[in-house]
Amino acid sequence: MSDPTPGTPAWLAQVTEEIIDPERPIVDPHHHLWQRPGSSYILEDLRGDTGTGHNIEKTVFVECTASYRTDGPEHLRPIGETEFVARIAVESAQGGEGHSRIAAIVSHADLTLGDGVGKVLNAHEEAGEGLFRGIRHSGAHEEASDALMIPGRAPAGLYDREDFRQGLRVLGRLGLCYDTWHYHHQSLSFAELAQAVPETTMILDHFGTPLGVGPYQGKREEIFDQWKKDIAVIARSQNVVAKIGGLAMPDNGFGWHSRATPATSDELVEAQKRYYLHTIECFGPERCMFESNFPVDKLSISYAVLWNALKKMVADLSADEKDALFQGTASRVYRI
Repeated sequence: MSDPTPGTPAWLAQVTEEIIDPERPIVDPHHHLWQRPGSSYILEDLRGDTGTGHNIEKTVFVECTASYRTDGPEHLRPIGETEFVARIAVESAQGGEGHSRIAAIVSHADLTLGDGVGKVLNAHEEAGEGLFRGIRHSGAHEEASDALMIPGRAPAGLYDREDFRQGLRVLGRLGLCYDTWHYHHQSLSFAELAQAVPETTMILDHFGTPLGVGPYQGKREEIFDQWKKDIAVIARSQNVVAKIGGLAMPDNGFGWHSRATPATSDELVEAQKRYYLHTIECFGPERCMFESNFPVDKLSISYAVLWNALKKMVADLSADEKDALFQGTASRVYRI
């Protein structure tokens, strides 16, 4: 009999752990939902993960280019994703005690529309049934994209474009936030962007994704040293919040997705604690929020084991600091 496939329930079930601090309220501010040919992650799957022992009270959906409209103007097609998730969110709110509910939606819009993005944002607001909170228009761009399992789609230099920055200013005027995802070598460009548009709240996803595959394989310490400096620079901009998680993606290079068994919480802590603690030190707990990035990180670790690892990383912090990291910051930023 062959070994179970990474990411499947049978593979993940090989590592089980007692739940740490099971009563702690948690807002998971970063997960996806999709229904694509041959692949889906919908409410049943999300509940299967959030219901594994930790007290996940609320979650935030973040765009993943799924369920777009198939006709009509190109710039309005992402509204289909908001419609899709808003319907699922209604069902999640009817789950009763013990079920987390989807409490906010971060959608996609092309911010290079500049002032013209306002019409798209209004359409998301209408489709979101009161849950629309912001936009993710990722800046992730990598020349060696063939080496990545999940390559970014952004053109080079997106953060520097004035039309893009104008779109960000529109978000700020409307009280909406901006999520982004990019790679470690783009962090200083993002720092310049945050300084250029201080009126908009920006959420840095996944630590700026320090890569560890392709041309970056075997360079972890070199990359980490520069990453530390770049995170400190980004943290100087008070309009930036750090969403900390997403380091178990295959492109981070830790290799758990290719093993016979998934990672344990102790393995994740040993490999990644320094990223978390450095970011918390730079931003402060009041500007950091733990995230799952599920189901993407499910290729390396189970939901229950991941949150055990996050709890272990900050075991020595104060009660108020833990509250900010596990729910307070996310609740404030996403207004839930």
